[in-house]
Amino acid sequence: MILVFGGTTEGRICVEVLDEAGIPFFYSTKGSIQSVTSHNGIRHTGGMNLEDMQTFCKEHDIRLIIDAAHPFAKELHETVVGAAQLCGIPAVRYERVFPELNPNDIVCDDYRDAVDKMKKAGVKRLLALTGVKTISALKDFWDTPASDGERVDCHFRILDRKESFDIAEKSGFPKDKLLFYDKEQSTLELISQYRPDAIITKESGKSGGFEEKEQSAVKAGVPLYVVRHPLLSDDFITVTGRHGLRRVVEQLVPGFYMLKTGFTTGSCATVAAKAALEALLCNTGCGSRVVTFTLPDGEQMRMESNVVEVCDGYAVASTIKDSGDDPDVINHHEIKVKVAFASDDGRTENIMFFGGKGVGTVTLPGIGIPVGGPAINKTPREMICKNLTHIYDGGLDVTISVPDGEELAKRTFNPKLGIKGGISIIGTSGIVKPFSADAFIAAVKREMEVAVALGADRLVINSGAKSESYLKKQYPDLISQAFIHYGNFIGGSLENAKELNIKKVTLGIMIGKAVKLAAGHLDTHSKNVIMDKEFLKKVAVEAGCSSKVCDVIDRMNLARELWSDLNEEDGRKFFRMITEMCSINCKKVYNIGELTLMLIDEDGNVRQSVIR
Repeated sequence: MILVFGGTTEGRICVEVLDEAGIPFFYSTKGSIQSVTSHNGIRHTGGMNLEDMQTFCKEHDIRLIIDAAHPFAKELHETVVGAAQLCGIPAVRYERVFPELNPNDIVCDDYRDAVDKMKKAGVKRLLALTGVKTISALKDFWDTPASDGERVDCHFRILDRKESFDIAEKSGFPKDKLLFYDKEQSTLELISQYRPDAIITKESGKSGGFEEKEQSAVKAGVPLYVVRHPLLSDDFITVTGRHGLRRVVEQLVPGFYMLKTGFTTGSCATVAAKAALEALLCNTGCGSRVVTFTLPDGEQMRMESNVVEVCDGYAVASTIKDSGDDPDVINHHEIKVKVAFASDDGRTENIMFFGGKGVGTVTLPGIGIPVGGPAINKTPREMICKNLTHIYDGGLDVTISVPDGEELAKRTFNPKLGIKGGISIIGTSGIVKPFSADAFIAAVKREMEVAVALGADRLVINSGAKSESYLKKQYPDLISQAFIHYGNFIGGSLENAKELNIKKVTLGIMIGKAVKLAAGHLDTHSKNVIMDKEFLKKVAVEAGCSSKVCDVIDRMNLARELWSDLNEEDGRKFFRMITEMCSINCKKVYNIGELTLMLIDEDGNVRQSVIR
């Protein structure tokens, strides 16, 4: 069993990630007020001291503790570490992302330090946004006259609930100085209304709304006192997002998930590039090291890399591709990156990319990379740039190699796409989710069961993170658990929905999968089916398109070229027909309720929609 301590945004994310496994776990909060929706989580309420936690872990055979509590819950953090050590089990900290502080912020080590600094600065009117539990910690400020004998004017914002009011009353804080939290009222509006000459807040991270408070203070020109979050014990294994959490659970509790996730070639290249640059800048020499890097969504991850060469002006590092349980031809193969200081002072881009041995060269248009350039896709390029420019802002040449990539590419569709001489460096999320049919479809079913248990009256199934972000704009009020990835297994996902008697399903699809689904392929994986141009030409004729469409289809390499290469009239007819055919094929599997099928373009626009 796994034990999670939450009551925060991070705690709710933990519940969502663990729920995907379909296996029971414990979710613990000190109070009962926090709303927690979970299909597999067993709720535990009430505080635990060290002895209580140790006993609980032994009685319930806890194999892993996850601390997702508030950053300032210092006592709980220490108790978790102590209990984990006594029970001989690992402790994971799901930590918030803390943005860099503004240089004008007045940073305080703790509340005592904050009181001293505010008194020294002569603060007379304070707006406190640190929460009700800090009223007593700041009492020496608000309950003590200033140096000139004048009493300070302090307002505290708290949650509008009895528990918070009771704490404030017990602390002796004046009732008329309490402000109740209103999600419709911004910090800037509060500043305008109460005109403080200083604001105090906790370094609560992105999910704690810190950035909004900081930006409001800067805009209003009011000094902001920031109490630093407590440092964590080195005994924690720290993650900062759902991908890192799942990876660490896969490693520490084998069997909790049926399939393990992995990293894209883009992530591997990013890690090797960063390791090479760090070695180059610090001249640290060769050897293995763990690199922290940032995914496209901002989550920080860690991966091992090996620096193999450090010379005057360049360094080379490598990673071994870990695809998890996804059947990837590059799994367990080496990806090498050479990073060199740029020699061309006249360049327009700080970082330029080159393809080394085993990385393909683009020979045909249509895949978003200039003909003649290395097959390094847009997102990996952006990942590498973001991670490298964070530590060096000068010009760099980045050369990516896959030593046996030319041979591996023969087992992919790269030759058909006009990519010659090697593999592509790809990935949109940085994470590989396993697509083994039976296990994946079973995992989809568990996710659907969770959504149904939480009261979702509609499921929105989509291919992955990109299409999901677009579809969430169409259904802003749906719970997050209602959005489920089908990967390539459209048929299996729809069968699950039918088996669970779900009456409303929306299927979002992008054109690459749509042209396969329209042809009757309910499993759209490129290992099993490729785009059928002859079929598409028949569709164009049946839709009443002009003869030019067939010429476009003959020339194209990727289906997404259709968005730009078809004129408005032909596009309307062709995409409408494709959408209709996709819907017909889906209804052969799912025939118990309303099916809405949305065809989404590369910019996230719903270009066609069919309801059956």
